[in-house]
Amino acid sequence: MRIKNWFDSGEPYIWLNAGAVSLSVIMVAGLIMLIMARGLGHFWPADIAAFDYTDSDGAVISLAGEFVDDESVSRARLAVKDNRIPADMEIINRRLVKIGNRDYFGLDYRWVLDVAMNNLSYPATIMAVERREWGNFYGYLKAIKENGEVVNVAPGWEVFQRYISASAAISEEIHHIEKDLIGAVNYKMERLRLTEKGLALKNEPAESPAYRDIESQRVALQGEYDGFTDRLAGLYEKLDRASFIALLADGQEAEIRFAKVVRAYRPNAMGVTDKIIFYFEKLWEFVSDDPREANTEGGIFPAIFGTILMVMIMAVLVTPFGVVAAIYLREYARQGPLTRLIRIAVNNLAGVPSVVYGVFGLGFFVYFLGGTIDELFFVESLPAPTFGTPGIMWASLTLAILTVPVVIVSTEEGLARVPRAVREGSLALGATKAETLWRTVLPMTASAMMTGLILAVARAAGEVAPLMLVGVVKLAPSMPLDGNFPFLHLDRKFMHLGFHIYDVGFQSPNVEAARPLVYATAFLLVLIIICLNLTAIKIRNTLREKYRAAEQN
Repeated sequence: MRIKNWFDSGEPYIWLNAGAVSLSVIMVAGLIMLIMARGLGHFWPADIAAFDYTDSDGAVISLAGEFVDDESVSRARLAVKDNRIPADMEIINRRLVKIGNRDYFGLDYRWVLDVAMNNLSYPATIMAVERREWGNFYGYLKAIKENGEVVNVAPGWEVFQRYISASAAISEEIHHIEKDLIGAVNYKMERLRLTEKGLALKNEPAESPAYRDIESQRVALQGEYDGFTDRLAGLYEKLDRASFIALLADGQEAEIRFAKVVRAYRPNAMGVTDKIIFYFEKLWEFVSDDPREANTEGGIFPAIFGTILMVMIMAVLVTPFGVVAAIYLREYARQGPLTRLIRIAVNNLAGVPSVVYGVFGLGFFVYFLGGTIDELFFVESLPAPTFGTPGIMWASLTLAILTVPVVIVSTEEGLARVPRAVREGSLALGATKAETLWRTVLPMTASAMMTGLILAVARAAGEVAPLMLVGVVKLAPSMPLDGNFPFLHLDRKFMHLGFHIYDVGFQSPNVEAARPLVYATAFLLVLIIICLNLTAIKIRNTLREKYRAAEQN
């Protein structure tokens, strides 16, 4: 009887609900912690091991690299007869070693058996060299060359680092000239070409002042371009002078140009403080630099920027449309079968697969609307499309349509919670219906609007399928925001963290190198969504407190 009364009181269901919520929170927190550990641990400078390894054919080779993973496997799983494994050993431990030097070995990861390893050591002088291509190099520094001649045999580590710093400064200047200065000149030259083509389409006389002005600007820009290319030639010549010779673990010599080096370090000789400093330097590079090596090295700043910019544009677009639709359905539309049918359709839209929205965005926004805009306003650019091609504006609009049902439903629920007496009191004091709505009802509904926006942002930031059709790319040559007028280029393609995770995880030619970056990028995407949501929640709570008294009255 007591148990029956206990169940009738509803208390077991309260505990069951609390337990389910707690379990969900623990699972989500555990997943985030797993992603964080797998991703952020990648940037810690692991020690480099050197050892002799007996290959399957009996040959002994010298290898060096970082131990990345290990596992125990059964003899049956190896499925080969291996004389290196003792006859009584059924469980064999093997390790995944990042041996680097892909341009010499053909691959930079290799599984090795513990029983075939000998003379394991961690030399203090072995170094890891991060390169702009071909991945990491592991070896020993032997000499430095300039203009093809050896100038320093067995150089000190400080001297070696000075060469790397000098080369990095030259490379940075080259990048600035090529991307910023020459990029700006090329952009202006292209604008002049389009302006000239526009004049030709208007049958402007060739001797008109407009043509002469274009020609004078072109001559000036060409002069700037020639000056930049002369500077580049000198910098490239200076950059190509220096290289260094290093020894691989097996004694082979390798000559590497300093121009190809990002950084070099000796993790076995680094203390804890040095490793912590190095870790945060790598972490900052990850969030602030451009990607390289098929997106498996470098940073992901363009993807971060593209994700945040797309979400912000989407939020600006979806909020007014969703709020206006909700106001019409709740405040102005006649409540009848047609209105109920519209509400059902809105609710059903939330369940449509996202890729369907992508197909709609490609067909309507890109081909129809974008093509029409090109024919009306960018005829001088045709046949090359301006807005008739996937870009960040069409991606933002597509996601706005995808998330607008959430905003409509949340805003309608907020409007329904406003007491009828509030409306009647405002009207009784002489306010019009529009004034009542704008000055009284909508402010009290602001928290519900923000709730809808929070849900919309959370969904839009993680969508990938529709973006693959309407604007996202593996690597964007230029970001949608730069220093060239009109500064915000809504027609450009962009990078996105969600697509970056898909590309690195499933399209990368180097799976082992890509795996930790998938975890790190996923954690960063979750962190960005949390930050965006916390900002919106803070605004919502502020508005809720501001109008709490009005809601109670």
